[in-house]
Amino acid sequence: MSETVLLVGGGGREHAIARAVAPDADLYACASNRNPGIDALAEEVRVLSETDAGAVVEYAEAVGADLAVIGPESALAAGVADALDAAGVYTFGPQAEQARIETDKAFQRRFMEEESIPGCPDFAVFEDTEAACDYIDDYDGDLAVKPVGLTGGKGVKVIGDQVTREEAKAYLRDSEYEGVVLEERLVGEEFTVQAFVADGEFRATPAVQDHKRAYEGDEGPNTGGMGSYTDATMHLPFMTPADYAEAVDVLDATVDALDGYKGVLYGQFMLTAEGVTVVEFNARFGDPEAMNTLPVLETPFVDVLTSARDGEPLPELEFAERATVCKYAVPDGYPTDPEAGAPVTVDEASLVAASEGRDGEALLFYASVDAGEDGILTTTSRSFAVVGVADTIAEAEAIADAALAGETAGLRVRHDIGTEALVQKRIDHVAEMRD
Repeated sequence: MSETVLLVGGGGREHAIARAVAPDADLYACASNRNPGIDALAEEVRVLSETDAGAVVEYAEAVGADLAVIGPESALAAGVADALDAAGVYTFGPQAEQARIETDKAFQRRFMEEESIPGCPDFAVFEDTEAACDYIDDYDGDLAVKPVGLTGGKGVKVIGDQVTREEAKAYLRDSEYEGVVLEERLVGEEFTVQAFVADGEFRATPAVQDHKRAYEGDEGPNTGGMGSYTDATMHLPFMTPADYAEAVDVLDATVDALDGYKGVLYGQFMLTAEGVTVVEFNARFGDPEAMNTLPVLETPFVDVLTSARDGEPLPELEFAERATVCKYAVPDGYPTDPEAGAPVTVDEASLVAASEGRDGEALLFYASVDAGEDGILTTTSRSFAVVGVADTIAEAEAIADAALAGETAGLRVRHDIGTEALVQKRIDHVAEMRD
């Protein structure tokens, strides 16, 4: 008997989840936008607010969902997993209290300190803006300024990199955030390891490196992520297997300390001269990181979901020994002044052409677009991504870039993601840091 799975969310991450679920289950989806990629895979898509727990539960019951997967953090913060679980629909996503590991950065750091989770940086939490500004003045070194709540990956300001001390204080005084975490600036190379968690155990996935800066050469403001890459191994070229193992040990300690956590635990790490340090945790798949890891997952994702629901040991994960490079196409002006409403016309034949003569493939993931009577239109966020999959990072990058060579007018791409030059820059940085 086939499982009926409800997917909550309509972005690129959710398109990747849909692609992983659809071959082995009856898929239904609900989101505030109509994602054409999910539309093509699902039995039905219902347009509703992902944070409206009542509406999501009503739809889950209407389609007879056995399982649910929640993509966006906003839905987790709104208690959608709580409501679905209460309605008898097992949800692969933490309830709101456990999701605080992402949604409340003050809770996150205090939790790490209290539970002796390794990799916690020096930090301080403030609700009073002037007290936080005094701390910035007095601190001996640079700081990362992190609003306590959700900021969509764009709220953090780093003194000594993005802003001066005076600009950081002005940012705090002008913001409407209810609190701020000030923590020591971490210098090194960032990477992510995502894990599937249920019943106190977890299974880790390959390391990914995201690229937050808007423009090539790691210039410009932070974004939700312009693209990312993985290697054909579990670790990245600038890492050692021991670095990866150290990050997995942090996830192990965190899962042990979290009570009742289920879903994806995303660890974002900084590889520093002193070892692996935690930048943050997220309570769901990363976007774009889901688009790197799920396409190379050979274990059926539905088997992970059913094992979690049924209280059985999670299956050991198998991944194809393939590298991936993901590149996002975003609206002109993104992220500071994006233009919405432009038509998106992706020639899917170009995806096939991009891999001709190469041992690999190009995959298309729609993200923040809306499909309607007037076609597929951009919103003010990232529009679609192409993922190249091949034996090496270089070959995967060439496939992704070829597929995006004729990208839609009004969109732009960071073409340097996954290139040999940028990957070598990471390798050289870590080698110099370790020396």
